[in-house]
Formats: sequence, structure tokens, C-alpha cells
Amino acid sequence: MSSNLPSEVDVAIIGAGAAGLGAARTLENSGLSVIVLEARDRIGGRAHTIMAAPGIPFDLGCEWLHSADRNDFVGIAKQLGFKVDRNRPPWREQAYDAAFSKKERAEFYAAMDDFYDRAEEAAENDDDAPAATCLEPGNRWNPMIDAISTYINGFELKDVSLHDMDSYEDTEVNWRLPDGYGALIAAYGAPCPVALSTEVTVIDHSGSRVKIETSRGTVSAAKVIICVPTNLLANENIRFHPPLPEKVEAAAGLPLGADNKVMLALADADKWPADVGLRGAAIRTGIGSFHLRPSGLPCIAGFYGGTFARELEDAGEGALAAQSIDEIVALLGSDIRVKLTPLAESRWCHDRFAQGAYSAARPGHAESRAVLAKPVNDRLFFAGEATSPNFFSTAHGARASGERAAKEVMNAKP
Repeated sequence: MSSNLPSEVDVAIIGAGAAGLGAARTLENSGLSVIVLEARDRIGGRAHTIMAAPGIPFDLGCEWLHSADRNDFVGIAKQLGFKVDRNRPPWREQAYDAAFSKKERAEFYAAMDDFYDRAEEAAENDDDAPAATCLEPGNRWNPMIDAISTYINGFELKDVSLHDMDSYEDTEVNWRLPDGYGALIAAYGAPCPVALSTEVTVIDHSGSRVKIETSRGTVSAAKVIICVPTNLLANENIRFHPPLPEKVEAAAGLPLGADNKVMLALADADKWPADVGLRGAAIRTGIGSFHLRPSGLPCIAGFYGGTFARELEDAGEGALAAQSIDEIVALLGSDIRVKLTPLAESRWCHDRFAQGAYSAARPGHAESRAVLAKPVNDRLFFAGEATSPNFFSTAHGARASGERAAKEVMNAKP
């Protein structure tokens, strides 16, 4: 880690999330001078583990090793001595049938599986469409299927590209890191040369070298790898000179959705089952999904997505926790209210350096991922989860995109 800001480097990397760190690690033995410019006072980006309470790590961002059988962070975790929990996630099973009976769960999952079958078939059409067009008209479970979309995509199905949704590769192998995914990514990035609290505002590529204007001065670089969330490019929080309207348009077609998490302490935790899911049969899209005692810890984790998550975040700090407690009480009874204590919650839409959770392509914009990923004049290179063709919205997709961009740099003309 470095706090120094050099005036000139061979390669400047903007953003110290999984993509930027992946790029920096790939360039380690290249012989090129490298600096990672990070606006925050920490590395990791949308991967961030905090201690919500003593002994209770809480991933404010990415948490699951998705497609773990193809996820490079599994091997990285082994190298760095991080434990990996290979138990199945409790997303389809739960302990409290009174809240969501086995019969209802079977009906719901059958309806959801049928929806995805229709979506897979419809995605073969040349013309893209909103994923919501594959919902069965009048099916009572449609609102809950839409809720699942808000967890996966950060948006309701009407705002999600059918082609993009079909491009995502899910091996259905999902593992956890008991000590935190954010902690793993921070350890992975620890050797990287990073200038923290260095906010980039302008990337001037008009001259023979690229000039990067930051809150701490100007850096000159031969090549630049841009690894920032799409909303920052779409809203032109970082501006290009000369302008790159095709990049801004591509980023706007890949907005970050809303997904937030909450952690509640659970008193008398030993009286409750560990590592089980909890969700009600409420027929609405604005509902939470809960994980009782993850990894056996004395807590309950909650997850909210889409419009409802954004509304709760806009309502102010504590709104997410209050909503989750009310929902858990409705599912498990009023006696549990006094046993629940809010510990922490995420607020990614109000994080000025993220402005959301992860990307989903708008209908008609699935090709924007490839447009955003394409280099400009062998000097500007682009990475980040939104540029991953098949593992977008994941940390391992982001890291791999950074590795891809770094290799493009090394193969580019001087």
C-alpha cells in the first residue's frame, strides 16, 4: 500500500475495487510502474467487511463466492489462509413452515423455474425484451418472482434485459467466507501500490500522455485502466477530455441497481436453528429475505433489493433495520422483537463513489457490456464487473476483468 502520489507512471489504475486490484496484481512483474488511484480511504470498493459486533463480521457488499467452482477467489482464499464454508446456501430451504409452507414453497419454486425456462427460450430471439415479458399472466407468484429479481439484479424484471439475464453464467455452486469476502479482497490487494483518498475528476487523453486530474494533483500516465462503477461514468462524475459519448451511453445502459443488507443481533441465539433461510409467502415484491444465524453466529442477516430497497435507503439510517424487524416479527411472532438489536446496514445508493450495488443491462442494452469494455486508442482500458460478459455483478467477474484489461495493456502498442 502506498499513500504517495507519483507525478508520472506507466499505468494508472482508477479504482481499488476487485477489478482495479486484479489489474494491479496482474501487472506486478511486468516491469511497468503502476499506481492505483482510489477515492475512498480504503481499498475494496463494493467489497467491504466490517465487524458489526465482536465476533460478527458483516459484508456490507459482496458476500457469496458465486459459481465457486469457477471463481478464482476460492484459490486466492486458500493461498491467503481464509476459510471457505462449502455448505449450500439456505435460499430454497427454511425451518419455519408456518411462515411459508412446504406446499406453498413448492408452488412458488415451480412457478419461478417455469419463468426461467420461458426466459431462456425467449432469449434465443434476436430482439431483446424486458425480462418481465416472460412472467405468466395472472400467476399469483409473479410479485415474489419479481422480488427474486431485485435480489439478483437490483431491479424489477421490467427494467432488466432478457438477453443480459440469459448471458449470466450460474453454476449454482455458492460458498461463503466466514471471515468476510471484503476482508479477503482487502488482503488480496494489500501488496498493491494504492494512493487512497485520491478522487479522479478528469481524464484528459488529448495529448501524448494521459493527464489524470485528482483531488491531490495531476498524474501523467502512458496508459490508464478505468475500473469504476458505471453510474460514475454515466453521470459524468469522472469526465473524459475529449469526451467519450459512446462510453457514457454504454455505462448508462448498465446502471447499478439497489441492493442493501442489514445485520441484527439475536439474543438467546442457541434456541434458534443455524444457517437456515426465512421468507414469508407474502405476495408482494417489496419484501426481505433473511438468513438465520449465518455460519452459526448469534445474528440474523436481511437482504432487500430493487425499488423497495431504494425507498428504505432514502427513508434514512435505521429504516432498513426497522423494516426487517417488523417482517421477522410477522413471520416468527411478537416475542422475538425484544431479542433483536440492529447492528449495521448498508447504504450503497447513497455512497457517492458507488451510487448503487451492481450492474444490470436495461432492455435493449445487453451489448453495452462489450462496448464499455473496448479499449480506446490503446491508451484507455476499461474493467469492472459491468464489463464482464458472463460473470457481471460479481467480485470474481470484476477481478477477471481487471486481469483482462492488464493483459490488454501489456499487449498494446507502446
